[in-house]
Amino acid sequence: MEMARTKVHRKKRQVAILIIWVLLWEAGSESIQYSVLEESETGTFVANLTKDLGLRRGELAARGAQVVFKGNRQHLQLDPKTYDLLLNEKLDREELCGSTEPCVLPFQVLLENPLQFFQAALRVRDINDHAPEFPAREMLLKISEITTPGKLFPLKMAQDLDAGNNSLQSYIISSNPHFHVLTRNRSDGRKFPELVLDKALDREEQSELKLTLTAVDGGSPPRSGTTEIQILVLDINDNAPEFAQELYEAQIPENNSLGSLIITVSATDLDAGSFGEVSYALFQGDDINQPFEINVITGEIRLRKTLDFEEFQSYHVDIEATDGGGLSGKCSLIIKVLDVNDNTPQLTMSSLISPFPENLPEVIVAVFSVSDADSGQNQQVICSIDDNLPFLLRPSVENFYTLVTEGALDRESQAEYNITITVTDLGTPRLKTQHNITVTVSDVNDNAPAFILYTELVPLRKMNIDIDITMETTLPKAQQRRQVTAIIILIMLIRWEVGSTTIKYSVLEERESGSFVANLAKDLGLGLGELAARGARILSKGNQQYLQLEQKSGNLLLKEKLDREELCGDTDPCILHFQVLLKSPVQFIKGELQLRDINDHAPEFLENEILLKISESSRPGTAFPLKIAQDLDVGSNTVQNYTIGNNSHFHLFTRNHSDGRRYPELVLDKALDREEESELRLTLMAMDGGSPPRTGTSQVLIVVLDINDNAPEFAQLLYEVQIPENSPIGSLVITVTARDLDAGTLGELSYSFFQSSNQVIQAFEINAVTGEIRLKKMLDFEEIQSYRMDIEASDGGGLSGKCSIAIEVMDVNDNTPELTMSVFTSDIPENTPDTVVAIFGISDPDSGENGKMMCSIQDHLPFLLKLTVENFYTLVTEGALDRESQAEYNITITGPFPGHLVDVSGAGTLSHSYQYEVCLRGDSGTNEFKFLKPILPSFVGEGAGRGTEENSHFKRNHFGFS
Repeated sequence: MEMARTKVHRKKRQVAILIIWVLLWEAGSESIQYSVLEESETGTFVANLTKDLGLRRGELAARGAQVVFKGNRQHLQLDPKTYDLLLNEKLDREELCGSTEPCVLPFQVLLENPLQFFQAALRVRDINDHAPEFPAREMLLKISEITTPGKLFPLKMAQDLDAGNNSLQSYIISSNPHFHVLTRNRSDGRKFPELVLDKALDREEQSELKLTLTAVDGGSPPRSGTTEIQILVLDINDNAPEFAQELYEAQIPENNSLGSLIITVSATDLDAGSFGEVSYALFQGDDINQPFEINVITGEIRLRKTLDFEEFQSYHVDIEATDGGGLSGKCSLIIKVLDVNDNTPQLTMSSLISPFPENLPEVIVAVFSVSDADSGQNQQVICSIDDNLPFLLRPSVENFYTLVTEGALDRESQAEYNITITVTDLGTPRLKTQHNITVTVSDVNDNAPAFILYTELVPLRKMNIDIDITMETTLPKAQQRRQVTAIIILIMLIRWEVGSTTIKYSVLEERESGSFVANLAKDLGLGLGELAARGARILSKGNQQYLQLEQKSGNLLLKEKLDREELCGDTDPCILHFQVLLKSPVQFIKGELQLRDINDHAPEFLENEILLKISESSRPGTAFPLKIAQDLDVGSNTVQNYTIGNNSHFHLFTRNHSDGRRYPELVLDKALDREEESELRLTLMAMDGGSPPRTGTSQVLIVVLDINDNAPEFAQLLYEVQIPENSPIGSLVITVTARDLDAGTLGELSYSFFQSSNQVIQAFEINAVTGEIRLKKMLDFEEIQSYRMDIEASDGGGLSGKCSIAIEVMDVNDNTPELTMSVFTSDIPENTPDTVVAIFGISDPDSGENGKMMCSIQDHLPFLLKLTVENFYTLVTEGALDRESQAEYNITITGPFPGHLVDVSGAGTLSHSYQYEVCLRGDSGTNEFKFLKPILPSFVGEGAGRGTEENSHFKRNHFGFS
């Protein structure tokens, strides 16, 4: 019965002690706040604890006051005399708290006797001891010259370890006409600069810029840091090639050897890279027999086919220089072919009279024409015969000659003559040709009538001459013969002069053979049958006869169907020259036949498809010359205009070439967008002026060349990912993807970290090609719980896009609890219950369930664990002890805890044990002691309950804590 009363009394006493202890705890639960500037010297005064705690002088010493910080580092000390709170060491705010603001260091003031805790905190105030600092001395920024004003370019931010107003506040850019800078706030509070384009860039004017970016903090005085921004202006194809001359002229002898260099043309393009690389081509290379070729790289024009001055005396060549972006420039080249004496003279016999009478001097024996296809001096010819022959050569009209007898011949002396006519040109070297004829002399009556001439010879001019001839029979025969000869010669020359005018006719091409042209007899004023009587003939240059004469009717007819394009090409008018020869008496009449064009040819493009490459940067109004259509007709029957199929981007303009041809130009009305439409097909039509008109078409394929007008875009602006802290190095964290609508290298992306801290760079790496982000080093949740990084995707043209990644590090149970003993009394009296044996703090860096702890001692020991404040515990005696029964105790404090967040390795609960020895002093006279029921805080989650049930030895004398 007595024993039962004793037990009840002891329980009441223990409950009362606990209530007092809880009240003391509550009384000291309000936190005392102190502050101090960082970098203050060791021993700097912080506060007077006696005054702040409301205690009497000397009470702190009597009650065994202590300052307790988490861990083993003591930032403050108590002066043992004054009990002033002093700095124990110089504090560096950046080292202690990093970017966390405010920087607060919690601590406890412990009064041992009676036991009391006071919560306190020391705020370390920042001083401006760090200047803003950029991660690199120079930033490289690539900006396309097509970028429009207003475009933003995020720059790498400066780092400032200070906090608050002392941290970075703004950015300044050096004065320049193109950019200003904005200071932006990130979601995490940091400030970063953005460069804003004010005025469009021009790479050809300034290919790079250097600006100074200054970061300024808010300290007094402010500190600053600078970096150089090198801006490379990326080229777009905004310059077409330009030739040094719009018109080149060259001369080349027709006998130049194949491969001979004629001229070198050169064009320049102010753009860079492939946009400035120029290739050359013959633009209107419309003749498959084109005798020239051009080196696409050097612009050298060489001879690839033998020239013939007699065929073409000059060439007009258009040359196109095209850059790597599809823009082109053009120039013209006029090549004059120089004649060389490479053609021998030609002799064409028109009439040969054999035999002829012996008794007449200056009888026309032959009529012939000479020609030389060369020009100038090379074309001039000399005709000759042997000097010992009784014949003369007399020039007539347009390279026609007559061979006449020099005087009367004597058939009985020589009845036949072999005559060699030699034609020699005046070129160098002189070329000649020879023609042999044989003529015979016929016998005649030696007596002839005599004529009396009553007119005198006068110089020949174009005039009308009246001749009166009277016959006298009284003259001697010899005198009569001489007079007759004079009269005949005079009549012949007069008739020749009268016929020196030109008769002109015209006829449509392609008329049938035998078509009527004109009545020659009527046009010459001759009577019917007179043409036949006088031996009229039509003579043409060369051997080809285009006309024929009906002797009876005097009609001039087409001998064959004539093709104007074959005979004259593009020469207009097309004139065919001929002569009318009247043999008896001899008379030459010049004639011209104009061959008029009919619309028998349609315009024709040499290619069914014309390829045109146009950059999407081309501005409206830009003109793009197209290849012309060929039309063999001339005049109004040739190409007159061009039209283009309906479309929203282009219209067509027809221009006149210097050689009279018309060519089309495609004019851009609306800017192209390759990402919207990468190519266009249009129908180009050429129309002539015939009635009805003829047409020809070609397809124009327009390939839109890309420029870097699209920045990369990420699939998400923000990626979120979780990763356990014990993930092995090389683990894939996440893959980010961006896309760029541009083509080729302009759409090829590379990934990199942007504005990343050293912590990010040390812990992670990114694959520049795939966008895979992998672990570079082991993570530690207890050190860093999360990372935030910005990823930049850059294309091949310098544009970039950005996204953010928030990485949450998941805690695993990889830290054992830590116990820090603040007070330990190993020698205690035996007769005093609730004696404080030890005061200690516990901690576990893990989080959540992994950071919850349970503290216990062996069940059979007469000691209790009591929770005080914020993971501080006291070890007290459960009641009076009996030194005689047991003078010494070995106490093991163990802290296991359940791991609710299961780690990847499958590890379970971690624990740490601490062993202490306790000795009793004095003799209480009793050996009775009991255990109090433990105070168990409620644990949330099934793990806590499971741990309590499965570990039955924790039911007494143990506490859970977190």
